[in-house]
Parts: sequence; C-alpha cells; structure tokens
Amino acid sequence: MKIAVITPIQHINGILDILHTKGDVFLNETASKAEVRELLLKEKIDTIICNPNQQTYKIDHELLNGTDVTLINTCSTGMNHIDQEYCNSNNIKIYSLTKDYELIKQLPSTSELAFGLMLSLLRNIPTANQHVSEYKWDYTNFVGRQIKGLNIGIIGYGRLGKMMFEYCNAFGANVKVYDPYEKQNFSDSFLLNHYTTLEHMFETSDVISLHVHVTDETKYMIDHKLLGLCKNSPYIINTSRGEIVQEHDIVDALDKNLISGYGTDVIENEFDDLTKSPIIIAMNNKKNIIVTPHIGGMTREGQRKAYTWAVNKL
Repeated sequence: MKIAVITPIQHINGILDILHTKGDVFLNETASKAEVRELLLKEKIDTIICNPNQQTYKIDHELLNGTDVTLINTCSTGMNHIDQEYCNSNNIKIYSLTKDYELIKQLPSTSELAFGLMLSLLRNIPTANQHVSEYKWDYTNFVGRQIKGLNIGIIGYGRLGKMMFEYCNAFGANVKVYDPYEKQNFSDSFLLNHYTTLEHMFETSDVISLHVHVTDETKYMIDHKLLGLCKNSPYIINTSRGEIVQEHDIVDALDKNLISGYGTDVIENEFDDLTKSPIIIAMNNKKNIIVTPHIGGMTREGQRKAYTWAVNKL
C-alpha cells in the first residue's frame, strides 16, 4: 500500500507510527492540489489520508483522473471535500467516520465549540478583548445576554445536537429541537421540547444552532424566508457546513437587524478563494460575525481518537 497523507498528522502522537505499519507513507500535508496530483502520479499512490479542516481544494476528477488511487480515507464524518459521485463511478472506495458510532459518541469537540461560539457572541467576548487590547476599559458597549432563560433552538437531534441540547439545558435555557427524522425516537415527555416546524423555531428563538449533515434537503435550508420570520433577533451558530445557510442572506439579515450575530466554524467556499467569502468579508466590515477555521474536531483528545480509529481501518 502506498499512502499519501494530505492532512497534518505529525502533531498527533502515534499516528505516523501506525501508518508505517500499513505501507509506504508519503507526507504531503500542506501541498497544493497540483503538488498532490504530481505525487499521486509519480509514486503511483493507491491510498489517500485526508481531512477537510486543512484542505484548500476538493478531491475530485482534476486530482484523481489517471491515478492509481482506489481508496480515500477521511478522518471526518463530513465528506463534502470529496467528489463522492466521481469516486463511486470510478470504483474508488471512501472510508469515513460517519457511521462509526462507537467512536463518534466519544467526540464532543464540535458541540463544545458550538457552545463556545454561542457564549462568545452572547457576551461579546472577541470585541471586548479587542477593546482592552487598545488599552480601553469601558463595558458599556459589551452588555450581553445570559444563557439562563433564553429560548434556544437546535436543528438536528443527532449526536452533536443531543450534546448541544444537554449543554444549553444545564445552563438553564429553554431548549427545543427540530428534527423530523428523529421524532420517532423521542419520549412522550421530550415531544414537549420539539418544534413541529422550522418557521416556529425562527419566530420564537433567541439562539439557533445548526447540527445537520449536508443533503439535498438541508443545503441552503436557512435562507431569507426563514430569517425574515425572526422576531427576537436571534444569534445563529453553524458548526455543520457552510452550505447549510445562504451566506448572502445571513449578511443581509445582519444588515437588517433580523439576527444579532453569526458564529460559524465553516464557510461554503473553504476549498476556494477565501477572499470571496461573503461571511469573511462581512466580518472584516465589522459585522457581528465570528469565524473559526473549521476547528470543531480539532482537539488533542478528539484528533487522537479519530485519526487512530481511521488509520486502523487500512
């Protein structure tokens, strides 16, 4: 087996040692798409190890056409960094962590970040920190909201949505979820904490947190129609994928004070020119936006467990 590693791994104890037991390892952790393709062709690579967080390009026909790659092993649950249709049509297997339930139940890192983004927006932590860095000391521009008593809506009641529900509930928030596919798994008492429509959630929530995979149904599900229903000017938290929201509509909703802020770990064009991102542009124009570079699962504990599990599949 010839393995091309195109995501940083050397900071994770033990992972490289495991890979060396699987085959010949070629580290190309920060290379460009052209450089990776050159490696694939030159060394006749058959296996790719990847992760979307650091990747600035998509694994597609431009990268794979004419190579010997037969397996892509992504150390993630999401797979929007891979052209799955191309791979399926060309007999290239994809391994992911999506259905490794025993593992992912041990990985709360992304939900913890979602809670952190929410708290940072509610308490104006980044802007207050910037204020003090300028040797100022005036709290009046940074009066925030407390979590206790807020109406918090969670879209998606899978693994990460359940964790976010527990965190918010522990802080005394009024938490409700929307997930038509998980409804059959709710207890009778829990149905009291379930929105029957997204529209009702947007009409009544102070915070809305997204915890869904990208599908044809969820892509661009948060748009101007839903945002136009907001009555409490909620904060939107997105640790799912950038494509879940219409990003231009998010910026427009901020301009119109329909929402109070947007905290996100993902943007739609992560694999493209970041200078074209409407979210980053708006953040740089002083809109109340916090963007982190897809660090949801990037904790020492989480990475060690996820990468160890993933490479042991080889």
